[in-house]
Amino acid sequence: MDARPSHYPEIYARAQRDPEGFWGEAAQAIDWYEAPKTIFDPKAGIYGRWFTDGVCNTCHNGIDRHVAAGRGDQTAIIYDSPVTKTVRRISYAELLKEVAAFASVLQDFGVTKGDRVIIYMPMVPEAVVAMYACARIGAIHSVVFGGFAARELATRIDDAKPKLILTASCGIEASRVVPYKPLLDAAIDLAKAKPEACILLQRPQCEATLTAGRDHDWASLRSAALAAGKSAPCVPVKATDPLYILYTSGTTGIPKGVVRDNGGHMVALYWSMHGLYGVKPGETWFCASDIGWVVGHSYIVYAPLFYGATSILYEGKPVGTPDAGAFWRVIAEHGAVAMFTAPTAFRAVKKEDPQGALLRSHQLTKFRTLFLAGERADPDTIKWAENLLKVPVIDHWWQTETGWGIAGNPMGLGALPVKYGSPTVAMPGYDVRVVDEAAKELPANTMGSIVIKLPMPPACLPTLWNDDARFKESYLAEFPGYYKTADAGYKDEDGYLFIMGRTDDIINVAGHRLSTGGMEEVLSGHPDVAECAVIGIADTLKGEVPCGFVVLKAGVTRDASEIEREIVVLVREKIGPVAAFKLALTVARLPKTRSGKILRGTMKKIADGEEWKMPATIDDPAVLDEIGAAMKGRGVGRA
Repeated sequence: MDARPSHYPEIYARAQRDPEGFWGEAAQAIDWYEAPKTIFDPKAGIYGRWFTDGVCNTCHNGIDRHVAAGRGDQTAIIYDSPVTKTVRRISYAELLKEVAAFASVLQDFGVTKGDRVIIYMPMVPEAVVAMYACARIGAIHSVVFGGFAARELATRIDDAKPKLILTASCGIEASRVVPYKPLLDAAIDLAKAKPEACILLQRPQCEATLTAGRDHDWASLRSAALAAGKSAPCVPVKATDPLYILYTSGTTGIPKGVVRDNGGHMVALYWSMHGLYGVKPGETWFCASDIGWVVGHSYIVYAPLFYGATSILYEGKPVGTPDAGAFWRVIAEHGAVAMFTAPTAFRAVKKEDPQGALLRSHQLTKFRTLFLAGERADPDTIKWAENLLKVPVIDHWWQTETGWGIAGNPMGLGALPVKYGSPTVAMPGYDVRVVDEAAKELPANTMGSIVIKLPMPPACLPTLWNDDARFKESYLAEFPGYYKTADAGYKDEDGYLFIMGRTDDIINVAGHRLSTGGMEEVLSGHPDVAECAVIGIADTLKGEVPCGFVVLKAGVTRDASEIEREIVVLVREKIGPVAAFKLALTVARLPKTRSGKILRGTMKKIADGEEWKMPATIDDPAVLDEIGAAMKGRGVGRA
């Protein structure tokens, strides 16, 4: 760890004291068609808006300006796909040619500024091209992770109402090929809002039959555009215009469309590449996420290219493609200086290769930092990675809603001492507090709700797509003057944050935020189920996994184990494999308060083997003994 004193304290203090000065200076790193004169307008939007009179283009800043500066030959994207045995380097100049041509294809389909385009694709370079092509012409993209089932995709189609859907014939995993076309067709059948057309990238591993009159072949359209010399110019947009919508699970089971703007997003992400991650232009950066998640948006597709770095697009897994040395190969082969992944991934590597034997055949000569985020990084995993890699292992904390780190250890400003179990301190622009139910700030080392004092810094969501009321209700109403993170934890006497868990019913499965409410909706749809509850239980590999409890309808005589198997299949079909739903337990009744609220929090403590107290409002205390016995019978909870 760097022994020099960190510049963090004075930089953070300056951002708190003079946020407009701090972010106005940071904005000078971005190219503007019209530079913003108003850095922050407190009267705009719901809690104020950043750079309201600025005019810009995200694609220009990610690609065009680097080519114009004479750096077109530098590699922008390294596509590394062990599942297809492919490695491909794409320069900034090559990427520009592809993006400009494909943007013209989108325009030929009538896509204009403000139109929505859904991208339902695997980890292939064409997905990056699609995102930048949308940004180039001012269209709003909404990427949906390819692992989601048809109904999940349909809800997003109905909310975004896309003019076009861009997809591929399949996704490829270590042991199987996942056809996307049947999922897409089913989703469009379910959706009320129908896209005008779909453009499909055929992959040789599983070619799809195109639907006449609706589906179009990606390769043919691309080739024709390039042959005709078509090249769409960048369309100037307001800094406050949406760049994308990214859906995150809602407590009602209805997804929330997080909106990201153009201007603030570029400014904050550009700052983070050096301030938080300590990466320099021209260096190679490896973010092992998926473009379907916010981490993939921010730190595979956008931030590295804003900053002029080289970004690795990895179509593979931490283990199984081919083994638990996959990450070490990628880092060594491409000379990555830093990596960002989820603790889950490292727990998987640790499980398969606890001694790190597979690292010995790789030289990580340029590698200097490992960053973890997605769920709480347990100290054991951090220490294991530190001992193995001999570099700093940095936990940090952020959300889909914020788009970049709320708290971290700012490597570019000079590292702070690591405290295991803590993502360190708030990043510039974030005023993070720990409060009680009355929004009163709590003293150090006291557990409470973690909130962020308004206004939020640039890049954070200004609202939800077409739903200001839900944005206010979900994030701002409970603690007036603050944004509710829905996380619980505390700050220590040095201002270090400790994030201890969620305060709502969102569970973290391998870094993926999933709604237990959405799963309960599926369980209750089974014809034999009277009522149900889903909780997240601690899992050493995935962080949390869901466990469903079902009460069967009176008169059901079928074998309970058969119904439980059907429920597991049902969740896989309706929500997708990403839910990792494998355990359903049949119980006689659920523990409830006298007002009828199911005591999920207490159930979770029993399942996790934690100490718990009998809730004062419980209707019948004996129910918890029944729940505990049911869990014990299936190997869940403390014996």
